[in-house]
Amino acid sequence: MTWQKKGLIYKPDGSQPFSRTHAQVPFGYPMNDKLRVYFSTRDENVASAVSFVELNPNNLSEVTYVHDKPCLSKGEVGTFDETGTMPSWFLPVGDEIWLYYTGWNKSETASYRLAIGLAISRDGGLTFERKYTGPLMDRSIYDQVWVAQPCVMREEQADGSIRWRMWYLSCTKIEVINGHPEPFYDVKYAESKDGISWERTGHVCVGYDQFTDAIGRPTVYKEGDLYKMYFSFRNATNYRTDVQRSYRIGYAESKDGIDWERKDELAGIERSADGWDSMMMDYCHIFQNQDQWIMFYNGNGFGASGFGYASQPID
Repeated sequence: MTWQKKGLIYKPDGSQPFSRTHAQVPFGYPMNDKLRVYFSTRDENVASAVSFVELNPNNLSEVTYVHDKPCLSKGEVGTFDETGTMPSWFLPVGDEIWLYYTGWNKSETASYRLAIGLAISRDGGLTFERKYTGPLMDRSIYDQVWVAQPCVMREEQADGSIRWRMWYLSCTKIEVINGHPEPFYDVKYAESKDGISWERTGHVCVGYDQFTDAIGRPTVYKEGDLYKMYFSFRNATNYRTDVQRSYRIGYAESKDGIDWERKDELAGIERSADGWDSMMMDYCHIFQNQDQWIMFYNGNGFGASGFGYASQPID
């Protein structure tokens, strides 16, 4: 099915101190009569924080509200998120909203390190409080450099228990290319019984190939008995300036959510010939709104140009 692009929705105007630039990694969260879109934004020191805008669910091009403060800011000195927080996945759990997020801290040799944290909202998603000041997941024997940007799903089993499933980014190495440390990362899999303690085996869901050296945030959903994953992918060389090597949208399918077959030719969406998403398409999130599948995504500049959307009808 081909996605129909609907255009750019929002980018910060720079008037808020915590939100000078970027609306990165957008996540659509339907709420009664409105659609909230969480994203990562940056201050003048390039520290990232979580905030949101709200859209008219009947016209997603219409921004009805812009939040004027962060929902989750950087952590304390020395912690895994001391230089910024970036949202990845929101889940309703009872009367709470759980946010799985990426924490940033600086690295002398690799520019940055990332880990996965959990924050919880008890006020309808206006503010999030860290469940722990340390990360749920960090680098390990299976994830040599860092972990980031998880997609989390809760599935009820035949015995009534809940199976928590995660697809996350795993950085396996850094290579210095043209004088810059470049990360190589794929998509791996983890499981949990409670959403907090996660078991990893190093299983790769979507990995490297002759072109792919890095994969952006996976978004997984189930349609019938088929698991579908959209993601963005790029090469490691000159991807910031060469459109032939920069981010574009990829696609994979799975019958069990563990073993995946990559089918990028079925992604159904390409970068535009010109405009805000002509250089890059990245960090997509797919969800259901009314009778359509919606894809929010970033364009040029890793979210500096804002986020837009595309749609396709639900069969």
